[in-house]
Amino acid sequence: MKQLVLLGLVFAVIGLAPFVISSEFTLNLVIMVLYAALLGQAWNILGGYGGQFSFGHAAYFGTGAYTVAVLQVQLGINPWLGLVAGGVMAMLVAAFIGFATFRYGLRGSYFALVTLAFAEVLRILSNSVPFTGAGVGILIPLDQSAANFQFASKQGFFWVIWVMTLAAFATVWWIGKSRFGAQLMAVRDNEDAARALGVEAFKVKMGAIMLSGLFSGLAGVFYAQYFLYLDPYIAYGPAISIESLLVPIVGGLGTLFGPLLGAIGLHLISEATRELIGDLPGISLVIYGIVLVIMVLFMPRGLAGLVRRLWPKPAPAKAQATEGGHA
Repeated sequence: MKQLVLLGLVFAVIGLAPFVISSEFTLNLVIMVLYAALLGQAWNILGGYGGQFSFGHAAYFGTGAYTVAVLQVQLGINPWLGLVAGGVMAMLVAAFIGFATFRYGLRGSYFALVTLAFAEVLRILSNSVPFTGAGVGILIPLDQSAANFQFASKQGFFWVIWVMTLAAFATVWWIGKSRFGAQLMAVRDNEDAARALGVEAFKVKMGAIMLSGLFSGLAGVFYAQYFLYLDPYIAYGPAISIESLLVPIVGGLGTLFGPLLGAIGLHLISEATRELIGDLPGISLVIYGIVLVIMVLFMPRGLAGLVRRLWPKPAPAKAQATEGGHA
């Protein structure tokens, strides 16, 4: 319950941003931190809590993004309906990939490589079919209105990503407290032992990958409506998959607040790098690689582990009573 209260307080404080921040640049930074935290938390469900390291989360992100864009541009369907459709389609793609891998017992590096291959296949397909704009991409027409998921100011986008990210974090809190979460973490720690104890590992992992795909797809929908442009490399390229896994690794795998800490840390580093050396093509991937090496070598538990070490622990009740008696 303490964790839930803390989660509410953290998001309540973040929710003050539109009221206290007047700079569009700074509010955009907060929005992008929440967006990265959503991406990271989606990956954390499967990789952090489930122990299934995916290198192809762009498959779900891109599916959500293209679903809303194609429905809106090609069929004239309202993007709020596209939001639901994008999340569902991403979840279905995740279910297909999960069935194709977990049903045949693929784990570890085999699972990671297969997910990477699926993302690459989807990138090639989206680069070939005409309704996605192929290699040219797809441009969503500007039509600013809340009913059209396009807001005149960034405050509207802030509240959308705030709700999405809060939903993802609340889901992860539930996972940490639920029977499903206990089974998922048992599979992560030792799948064979979990099976021996009666855990249906296939069903548990399928549930995790579908939840992970759902929130990745919602992040893709938000990206499409926020930037109003998609192409195959943006939607299904490696940058999305790398950011998805790097955020929780930096913040702390298998922790509730790790993805938020990782998103804040990475975006601060990114902004500092941009100020120092400019916006060079590909520099973000170089920085991400350096950060990943540093974290693996020196902070394997991420920023959440560092906070836990530095946070003062209350003295045990027995020790406090003893000190009180001496006093």
